[in-house]
Amino acid sequence: MPMKPTAFAHATLLLAALVPSVQADGLVRTPVPDPRPLMLAALQASDGQAHGMLTGDIADAITRRFNASSPIYVDVATERRYAQPGCARLKVTFWQEGVQLPSSDGPRRQTVEFGINYCLDGRPPRSLG
Repeated sequence: MPMKPTAFAHATLLLAALVPSVQADGLVRTPVPDPRPLMLAALQASDGQAHGMLTGDIADAITRRFNASSPIYVDVATERRYAQPGCARLKVTFWQEGVQLPSSDGPRRQTVEFGINYCLDGRPPRSLG
């Protein structure tokens, strides 16, 4: 039986559709306050990918703190789909250009990446099969 997205998932996807996207680094990126809307979008995308830019007070504070030259970009890619409908292993990547770390001799691109097992209902899959 296919899993139905929760009301939260529907609301998140609707909000993402209503928020104007921007063109950056050759991709259309949706402004998001956290990566969850992009994770849900990647789960439903035919190519398993979603792209955005982190917005809000925390994103602004991080950008100011490190004198970065770009917004914080977020890329989500599906690494593996599970047997449970609407569930996959996602790779979530945050990156920013021009980050100036105290121990560094100049600005550079900084990347943070993690993997997560995630489903449309916001929970991990019941099994990884």
